[in-house]
Amino acid sequence: MILNFLKKTKNSTGDNKNNDLIKIIALLIHAAKIDENYSEVEKKIIFNFAMNFKKKPKEEVLEIIKKSEEHERSSNQILDYTRSVKKMDLKLKTLVIETLWKIILSDNKSGQYENNLMRRICGLLYLPDKLSGEIKLNILKEKKL
Repeated sequence: MILNFLKKTKNSTGDNKNNDLIKIIALLIHAAKIDENYSEVEKKIIFNFAMNFKKKPKEEVLEIIKKSEEHERSSNQILDYTRSVKKMDLKLKTLVIETLWKIILSDNKSGQYENNLMRRICGLLYLPDKLSGEIKLNILKEKKL
């Protein structure tokens, strides 16, 4: 039994970055599904985020996304997801918030549940609402161009 525990802890340090990425992508998937419409556009945004974030082969990224979808399906709280984002520096946190807004605004609207989710996420990450609002406005401006 102790040997199994030691094996798990030994493997967990090597897989820790993948586990963090799985949780971050699960957060993105959660945001995509909150309006009950997990579209191909949202899946593409998530895939591009994962490819740019991890710099791994396409097959490995697809496997990480598959694990993230399973993780999101089996969990119903965002606390687990945001813990992984909390460890990041401000630049990466901002990138995650930007990606979340891109997902939410991919259908050219944001509903009350999506706005509430973003306020909760920013609160859990100790990010000001002003930063989130600026990111949202920038994405809306880009969409108009």
